[in-house]
Amino acid sequence: MLLTTFFNETHKGLLLDWHYKFNLFIELIIMGVAFVGISFLIGGGAIQQVQLAPALLGYLVWFYAMKIIVSMSWNLKDEMQTGTLEQMYLSPTPAGLLILGQSLARLLSTTVIMLPLAGGLILLLDIEIPLRPAGLLVFALTIVGLFGFGFLIAGATLIFKQVQALADLIQYALVFLNGALIPIDRFPGWLAAVAQALPTTQGIVVLRQVVLEGQSLGEVWAGGSLVWLGVHSAATFLGGWFFFKWCERAARQQGLLGQY
Repeated sequence: MLLTTFFNETHKGLLLDWHYKFNLFIELIIMGVAFVGISFLIGGGAIQQVQLAPALLGYLVWFYAMKIIVSMSWNLKDEMQTGTLEQMYLSPTPAGLLILGQSLARLLSTTVIMLPLAGGLILLLDIEIPLRPAGLLVFALTIVGLFGFGFLIAGATLIFKQVQALADLIQYALVFLNGALIPIDRFPGWLAAVAQALPTTQGIVVLRQVVLEGQSLGEVWAGGSLVWLGVHSAATFLGGWFFFKWCERAARQQGLLGQY
């Protein structure tokens, strides 16, 4: 029953995204134009070819982060506004798993958007990014941490309802502070420490090591960067899950689940 409900939520999310595919198409154009503009900014008014590959990898990870983290909050808000949140909590499947199923659908639809986006930018800007299967494991570990951070925002949504400003704050913090565009080794010490706490920072570091520098998983494991990524992602996911469950209990006790 749990698996059936989980996959039903995933299927429903994919149907909704497909039904509003025009919006996804416009979003694809916006993200492509934004990266070209950012390339000029970080290059001081010119496109620096050596900076494009690491910047594109970081940008794509941020793109996933934005879609996953924000969508987990938006999905709950939509359920509240349409009056179907109570039905979600009548299901025998925990609400957290239902939200995870919706987020999996968003992950799949984001991948559909990302592939032509990345391909178009690679061709347009002549970016060289080697295809290394080891990068998929690093990316998967990074996504685990993103889901945990999404549960933090979803839990806050149950209590405060309108958390768009918080989601925007996290979104901008990620793109500017997680090393997506500028490596964190160029940050001041205190800012680099803050950046290391963000869910995608270490994932971007290890992804660049594996994909662009050609290091093996054994090498990044021995160096400790892959170990830190796994610990950080697991801790973020568990922390987000438990925070979401605590917010659920608080919302029930205060009678907030059925209110918006």
